[in-house]
Amino acid sequence: MRHLLSALVLMSTLLNASSLQESISSLNDSEMDTFVLGKSFFRIPWVEAPSATTARDGLGPLFSANTCTSCHPKNGKGSVYTNNGHISRSLVTRLAISHKQSTNPKLGFTSEPSYGGQLSINAIHGVAPEGKPSRSYIDKTVLLNGNRKVILRKPIYGITELRYGALSKDVILSQRVPPALVGLGLLEQISDRQLLANEDIDDKNGDGISGKANRVYAPQTSKIEIGRYNWKANASKVKHQVAAAMSNDMGLTSPLFPDETCTKNQKECLDSPKGKDKFDVPMKRLDAVTFYLKNLKVPKTRHDKKYKNGLSIFKQLSCASCHIPTFTLDDGKVIHPFSDLLLHDMGKDLADGRVEFQATGSEFRTAPLWGISVYKKILKNRVNFLHDGRASTIEEAILWHAGEAEQSKNNFINLSSKKQKVLIDFLEKL
Repeated sequence: MRHLLSALVLMSTLLNASSLQESISSLNDSEMDTFVLGKSFFRIPWVEAPSATTARDGLGPLFSANTCTSCHPKNGKGSVYTNNGHISRSLVTRLAISHKQSTNPKLGFTSEPSYGGQLSINAIHGVAPEGKPSRSYIDKTVLLNGNRKVILRKPIYGITELRYGALSKDVILSQRVPPALVGLGLLEQISDRQLLANEDIDDKNGDGISGKANRVYAPQTSKIEIGRYNWKANASKVKHQVAAAMSNDMGLTSPLFPDETCTKNQKECLDSPKGKDKFDVPMKRLDAVTFYLKNLKVPKTRHDKKYKNGLSIFKQLSCASCHIPTFTLDDGKVIHPFSDLLLHDMGKDLADGRVEFQATGSEFRTAPLWGISVYKKILKNRVNFLHDGRASTIEEAILWHAGEAEQSKNNFINLSSKKQKVLIDFLEKL
């Protein structure tokens, strides 16, 4: 009997861990073929060109990972460290030149002249990788109701082993953990009208919350659109985000991002061999990966008594002002992303100074909370929260909130330990 129970527990764990990889149930045979095709290009490693594997060559010349799953294990979120305590290759280091406003209208920021917009930790043969990310911490203590102490660790970003000269003196480093790939297609279906209805840039209602939508350049339409994805809401559609990640993380060109990421002083990168095709990822393959990600099933949450009790506290603390629990799509479908997809000022401790389109250095998109229960199971002891993964628990993530979320954080601090636990348990089951 004990062995049977152990097997059932293991099976349950495996099913939960894989639930971010399942398709929605409404796909027909043709759509399922496209889903499987997209999944294959998402999971199987890419190789450098030229190669006999022409469908998957074109990796690099500069890259950090050779497969999408390196940054999104089982479609979950990335991690800061590996199981051995080394910095994970899924931790992204973004580079920009300091400006109060973005100056490149298509990128939304100004790239570092020698290294571009993102640090590449790997490279193909004959090309030197750009460097390695580093990280140290400054600790601070927060006192909660009942004199309970929580230690928060603020990361200090760095780069070692630079191979292409010194960084610009005006460079801004930003470390990012890739988010989980939950409900991307459904988020795209939320209408602009619904998103803009929650904007309150000048805080006219006086609640201290002044969310705003990011207006970003969309390469698929060559127009300005409402941003929905990533920590700064810098991508408007799933295809936009997929193509950008392929370019920045794997050095793969596509119709949306046709240029290699080499800078003008990276001669070996510029002179490296190219694949036979015009693009490493032609539109058909890009469409397939996009279709795969848009049609992944969202994990279900049991709306039982514990859920309702936790949601009640969540709303009492005004968390739902930004983490809006529910949207009704134009087709009548009800979804529960727990986000408004808008930008909010999160205070100086979370700010890193990085500007992206209309997002200031202290503004971040409200992270959707759905799927937390699943990617916690995937990452286990490496689970992390917030844009740079600095929080190792949900409680720590709450305590880092400031700026527009200062009052909600203080409300949490002053809760009884019992109610704090009810709230945390609720969030961990989303």
